[in-house]
Amino acid sequence: MSDSTMAPSSKIPKAKSFRWVIFGTMFFLLAVNLMDRITLSIGMPYIKGEFNLSPTMQGLILSSFFWSYALLQVPGGWLLDRFGPRKVITGALVGWGIFQAVIGLATGGVSLILSRIGLGVMEAPVSPSGAKLSSTWLTQSERGRGAVIMDSGSPLGVAIGGIIVAHLILWFDSWRVTFIVVGVFTMLLGFVAWRVLRDRPAEHPSVHPQEVEYIAAGNRISATGIDESVPTKGLGISWLTMIAIMVGRASWGMVYWGLLTWGPSYLAQAQGLQLASIGNSTFLIFIMGTAGCLFSGFFVDYLVKKGVSHNVALKSLLSLSGIVGLLTLYALSTITNPVIAVGLLSVAAFFMMFGSLYWSFPAILAPKDRVGMVGGLMNMANSCAGILVPIMVGVILQATGSYESVLVYFAICAGCYTLGTLCINFNKLPVKSGQLSFQK
Repeated sequence: MSDSTMAPSSKIPKAKSFRWVIFGTMFFLLAVNLMDRITLSIGMPYIKGEFNLSPTMQGLILSSFFWSYALLQVPGGWLLDRFGPRKVITGALVGWGIFQAVIGLATGGVSLILSRIGLGVMEAPVSPSGAKLSSTWLTQSERGRGAVIMDSGSPLGVAIGGIIVAHLILWFDSWRVTFIVVGVFTMLLGFVAWRVLRDRPAEHPSVHPQEVEYIAAGNRISATGIDESVPTKGLGISWLTMIAIMVGRASWGMVYWGLLTWGPSYLAQAQGLQLASIGNSTFLIFIMGTAGCLFSGFFVDYLVKKGVSHNVALKSLLSLSGIVGLLTLYALSTITNPVIAVGLLSVAAFFMMFGSLYWSFPAILAPKDRVGMVGGLMNMANSCAGILVPIMVGVILQATGSYESVLVYFAICAGCYTLGTLCINFNKLPVKSGQLSFQK
């Protein structure tokens, strides 16, 4: 499939491609975003002992972030439309930094839950802000790369955040001081975001007029000739396709958020690793996830340029992703050697992070005026997985006393992620404004 909008043939000198500074900044902010989320998971082996938390209570605490995060995806998008990414991202950084620091003052399970709910409120606009900036700062032909670059900040943040947080806890000999330090650092990043980000290229003093024109031209030239000014009816895509996307994304999220929230506890309790080793192992696992994320995005672009359809390219890579995830996670349920366990988790992370390609689905399948809505529903499904999986893992652990059943559950989710993806038909694209060939 060709891009719906083609970039101009003229090239911009590298020094004048300031838009990639914007997306480099977003990559860094998303990495910090996930570092803040992994902090509680890394500290949980200490926190649960201090507060005498049961596995079920630990699951509730780890899940509570997503209660508010999922509910506020749509309002967060409205704030971005109303006030612009620059103001919203700056405010979000300051806000989530405050709540991150407040976690360090917690007195028990209830205060941890309330603090995590606040953190979810403030982080809700972060992912939609990337899509918003992409729509104004990148040409249509660059948005795939922009999405992959930003989303790869998530596993990198977990990788680096895990090792940084683990060593900070050891250095300060206190999980509380670590949370406060990380929170203050995040608040300071609000100043960086305000200085670097702008809502539109023409507003930034460092952007050359030639680059402004390049971006504008790259969004004017339509390859389809469709009049996108006519509003689309409904979602603009089949509900069967939307449900398949949500099932696939939620199943993927079960594995991703499950490993992110309970992975450190699994390494500590099932494999007997100490804190420093947990941080190092988390780094290795999620740096492999970062590599998998980037590989999948660039490889899909390569296949499409060689004439492979999106339907074949995406389904092939994502099916491979789910099948390898299923096999490695199931194999983990019988592994007692920590080195082999970390190795298998690294392989699973590399292939499962092909799931970042899901962020290209809204732009491929939906009309321009429904991309945000389709993306919001997709991310809502992912966030709901984030709500459910920490609780479900806690319940499974409390009922069985073993991680074997948890890993089998993750393997089943990887299979559902594969099935959901296979039910999406990427060949059925918009044929005229306001209607799709496969609307039902």
